[in-house]
Amino acid sequence: MSTWLNIRAYAKLTGKDFDEVLEMVDNGLVEHKEEDGEIFIKADPKESMPVKAEPTTGEVLKVDMESADGLQFVEKTIGTILSMHEKVVDAKEETVEALKSENEFLKEALTSMQELYDEDRRTIETLTKELDATREELEFVKRKYKLMWGKMIEKHAEKKG
Repeated sequence: MSTWLNIRAYAKLTGKDFDEVLEMVDNGLVEHKEEDGEIFIKADPKESMPVKAEPTTGEVLKVDMESADGLQFVEKTIGTILSMHEKVVDAKEETVEALKSENEFLKEALTSMQELYDEDRRTIETLTKELDATREELEFVKRKYKLMWGKMIEKHAEKKG
């Protein structure tokens, strides 16, 4: 699989100066062709070529689409992009599932807290009613006690007097 790069893109890709690449073309060290007054260099991945940078805006990355290598390059690129897209979609779905699970947990916790609150409120109402009943009973017992002892004090005073 090989691709045809313009001379500037090849220089940037290999990390070499434009003049150095031009010298390599002049010396026949790289396979090249000229189209429309522009020099294109065959970039073969079988050769050891350090990749330094992506072609930038304005630079042309030409693929020889007439060869099987060019088609393989395009197919592999599309396959890689689709694979990355599937991984992103899978990660997104996992995140959504995790958030749904967390929301369900929080909903259950909130429902449980509401039930405990309602139960505590009913207990407080019951205890308040019992406290009111006990106060009334205590007041009744105080009055009864006061009446009983008041009569005893009067009888005892009559006996002395």
